[in-house]
Amino acid sequence: MSKIPAAIGPYATYREVGDLIFVSGQLPVNGVTGEIEATDIKGQTKQVMENIQLILNEVGANFDQIVKTTCFLSDLSGFVSFNEVYGSYFTNEYPARSAFQVAALPKGALVEIEFVVKK
Repeated sequence: MSKIPAAIGPYATYREVGDLIFVSGQLPVNGVTGEIEATDIKGQTKQVMENIQLILNEVGANFDQIVKTTCFLSDLSGFVSFNEVYGSYFTNEYPARSAFQVAALPKGALVEIEFVVKK
């Protein structure tokens, strides 16, 4: 059984097109329980990044191959804490990134991240 959380709508978790992999937004959902367990931005960001690691493992890639992320936060007051966790997963160059505060995220999440990988 995959620990990658299942999509919660009519979309693919990721699609490979040539040497690019487009990954749908990842929520801080535990892939085993299907629930959001962390209640703070650091814990939720860590869960999202761990979910991203599972996807990268499945497609044979690593964080250094992520070329672009788009980050959605329900409250930018947690931006510094988000950045601390997010940044700790990259060892070489950071990917290009956009970040936005949004009115709400599915399942009441505090953070969602989508990304593009170049293999």
